[in-house]
Amino acid sequence: MRIYTVGGAVRDRLLGLPVTDIDRVVVGATEQQMLDLGYRPVGSDFPVFLAPTSGDEYALARTERKSGKGYGGFVFHASPDVTLEQDLIRRDLTINAMAQDDDGNITDPYNGQQDLQQRMLRHVSPAFAEDPLRVLRVARFAARYAPLGFRVADETLELMRQLSESGELLALTPERSWKEISRALMEQQPQVFIEVLRQCGALRVLLPEVEALFGVPQPEAHHPEIDSGVHTLAVLQQAALHGQPLSVRWACLVHDLGKGTTPPSEWPRHIAHEQRGLKLIKAVNERFKAPRECQELALLVGQYHTHSHRALELKASTLLELLQSFDVYRRPERFEAFIAACEMDARGRLGLEKRAYPQAEYLRGAARAAIGVAVKPLIERGLQGQALGEGLKAERLKALKVYKAASNQGL
Repeated sequence: MRIYTVGGAVRDRLLGLPVTDIDRVVVGATEQQMLDLGYRPVGSDFPVFLAPTSGDEYALARTERKSGKGYGGFVFHASPDVTLEQDLIRRDLTINAMAQDDDGNITDPYNGQQDLQQRMLRHVSPAFAEDPLRVLRVARFAARYAPLGFRVADETLELMRQLSESGELLALTPERSWKEISRALMEQQPQVFIEVLRQCGALRVLLPEVEALFGVPQPEAHHPEIDSGVHTLAVLQQAALHGQPLSVRWACLVHDLGKGTTPPSEWPRHIAHEQRGLKLIKAVNERFKAPRECQELALLVGQYHTHSHRALELKASTLLELLQSFDVYRRPERFEAFIAACEMDARGRLGLEKRAYPQAEYLRGAARAAIGVAVKPLIERGLQGQALGEGLKAERLKALKVYKAASNQGL
């Protein structure tokens, strides 16, 4: 029985990066031997065990055979005669198909170290094309390692293209797809994830609403980059540069979907694209079963991002309606996330990445003014029920008028 560290832990050690998850494979052992040593079995698809003391995971070396569609369409075989090389060949990329023993010796049958040096994401074997989830995984790795200069090998991109055209991507469950998408959006260069999906044709299958943005022009005066798809990638890049959370990054990705439905005869203007985009954002939210926080923020940003950009011009009554829409009195953090997404939208424009966004502080001030209106005096006046709600709304409107007037005077 021999134990090896495999996969990402070996890869990241060789790259000099922090190692977070450690996967281990056991060669030459049976399930019964593992049980006799006190290991506890977990998982139902293939033999994985938890160590009796550390709780670390150990998987028996195994082979796999395609048996159906999708990520789960595989039959696994684990036995003592499965070699380390046979276990490694089923992995997705050469840089993930290396093993290291306790003495530090590297087993690298598929030239993963060479591809690390060449900064190449390359598939291990033709069996790569049997698992559609690998299209998303490779695109995610491209986003993760883009800062180090990694790119997807041409032959791997071709296999990803074949997978995208095969219909296999449609067999992925929303949960598996969302797991990869959400992880990719949190990488340093999430826009690379979208770029790679587009290069291999997967974006057209998984996110046709985003694919539709490319080639759609916007007014050059406001968008020097012109192309709506290029703008969306730039907004996503800004969200990563500013360390925004997942909900903001998701909203940044889908905020302009309505522009993809503008008739070409109306280009480069996109009148009412905010409203037209809501149906598309809702569809994407549901397709991937995005978390509720992501769904809500995406819809709100899609509907109101131009309100934020025009915040300094909005009437006090419109400001109040905006704050009410966000339930800013009970959920101020959601309004803050909205402001962040809108600022990323403003910065995601060619040459305007560092331009100030005074609308952000102006909106925060408006929220403080409205939230600061006290309820107690209205109750003491005997208002209750609907009358109390209307009275509170009137007082908040007054407060916003005062705030707007003071802001206009530079106070």
